[in-house]
This record gives sequence, structure tokens and C-alpha cells, in this order.
Amino acid sequence: MSEPRKEGTQMSPVGHAMTEGTLDTPIFQCDLAAEIESLHKEDAWLQGTGPSSKTLVKHSDLRIVLLALKKNMIMHEHRTAARISLQTLAGHIRLKLPGRIVDLTAGQLLVLEQCVPHDVEAEEDSAFLLTLSWRGEEVEACKVD
Repeated sequence: MSEPRKEGTQMSPVGHAMTEGTLDTPIFQCDLAAEIESLHKEDAWLQGTGPSSKTLVKHSDLRIVLLALKKNMIMHEHRTAARISLQTLAGHIRLKLPGRIVDLTAGQLLVLEQCVPHDVEAEEDSAFLLTLSWRGEEVEACKVD
């Protein structure tokens, strides 16, 4: 995709060059492979103490987070008031859902309605995109049974 151009001006930067400290820009572009490589240099990844993550986009109604998990790492049961999607970019993750287990290998996508409890476990070194989307001001906290 080419960078946007306004008549009579120089080409505008996109992606990280445009963010200048903010994550809610009107246009965002990044190299996911380079971002994953960067996550693999973080202490959490190198020491295996937790997932390495980077928020790529942050708007009031949308968030996109890149996560890298080492093999056998588990993000224990949690839920969110947002509708979410998980797209595996590398490796293999397993989600434990109520009454169901879903395996996601590279290239697969899963969407969950808000408040669905889930565990995420890396079956091998993995990276995935987590997208969270809220319905404007209609966000309600998840009720725990």
C-alpha cells in the first residue's frame, strides 16, 4: 500500500513514523514480522516470564495488540467487555472456552463475543494479533458467575 499524498505537499509518513508517541492516528501501517522480531528481544520473551506484547493501535472503540508467547506459556482465564478477534501469525495457540477447545495455527482467525471467558496457551512459540472492539458507550462490565 502506498503512502497517502495530499496535493501540493510532500508525502505524509504512515505507521510508526506518523505516531510520534500516540496510537490513535488516522492512518497506521506496520511491518508485523519486524514487530514480532522486536518482541523477541524483550526481557519477558528472553526470560520466559510472561507474554511480550505491544499495543499497535489504541482508539476509544478499537485496540489492536500484538502478542508473542513462548511454548507452554498460559494466559489464564480472563474475559473482556469488548468483542475480540485473535489471528495467529506464527506458531500454534490453544483457547479453552466454555465447553470447547479451539486450536489456532498460523493464518487462522477466531472471534469471540464480549465476556466469553477463555485461557490462551501456546502449543509452540507463537505470535498473534488481538483486536478488541467496543460498541461506543454501551460497554458494560462482564459479570462473573
